[in-house]
Amino acid sequence: MKKLVVGIAGASGSVYAKSLLDTLLSLSDQWSKVGIVMSENAIVNWELEIGTFKQSDYPFDFYEKRDFNAPFASGSAQYDTMIVIPCSMGTLARIATGVSDDLLTRAADVILKERRKLILVPRETPLSLIHIENMLKVTQAGGIVCPAVPSFYNEPKTIADIAATVSNRVLDLAGFNTGSYRWKE
Repeated sequence: MKKLVVGIAGASGSVYAKSLLDTLLSLSDQWSKVGIVMSENAIVNWELEIGTFKQSDYPFDFYEKRDFNAPFASGSAQYDTMIVIPCSMGTLARIATGVSDDLLTRAADVILKERRKLILVPRETPLSLIHIENMLKVTQAGGIVCPAVPSFYNEPKTIADIAATVSNRVLDLAGFNTGSYRWKE
């Protein structure tokens, strides 16, 4: 049973976060806790891109961006995985340089220092050298950078199907059994 933190940053790509949260609902036998922290821009983007965000749609624990009393702000709470989806380049930069100025970046810092699994899902392009160097730093620190690049070999029919190719890949990396399409299986 996993203890998971999901950070939702202010980048475009809310459909990926929604897909991940919706899939987690169907995987409730694989997690014991899911803590969510969203930036203000994450909520704005969610509502611009996919409609009204309702916390009540999800049985997860939601925390304010400045709530440093959240359990996953400390390594002693033993959250084993953190996913930031979508991950803005500003958030990635703060994580890469150890700037823990809010709960999302503090949680990522904790995950890295405890040598647990951190998965960042940037969606932004093109990439500048600064972005690439920050991705390198995160990777060297033990994090996984998994860009939101959908696959098409399973012939997705809807935007939700396309988003699921990314969110399922991320959940695979986190150690969940999603039952999703596998190449040549």
